[in-house]
Amino acid sequence: MPSFKIDLSTAIVFVATAPEPKMANKKTGERAVDRDTGAGLSTVGLLVSDEGEGNLYQVTIPETGVPEGLAPGTPVKVVGLKARDWENTFNGEKRHGIAFRAVAVTPAV
Repeated sequence: MPSFKIDLSTAIVFVATAPEPKMANKKTGERAVDRDTGAGLSTVGLLVSDEGEGNLYQVTIPETGVPEGLAPGTPVKVVGLKARDWENTFNGEKRHGIAFRAVAVTPAV
């Protein structure tokens, strides 16, 4: 599926929830990995404020793009943020949504 770049050049972004490993299979504890690099994936909650509106997004980032000690409240810059729509069927029920993926987050200076 195609993905779309998201421009955050006018936004203020804060960490809302600390990075957590993204699981491919919660039952077995298997961690999700990047298909291209094999790096483990993490999920970070980001609060994005732009044009008077704030939204919370769960963003998947390779562990190589997540700095140590990233804590809630930290202002960050997001590198290479993209959105992709998804759809699947689980237990006979169709589900859909938007997945967010970034190359990295870095502390804003």
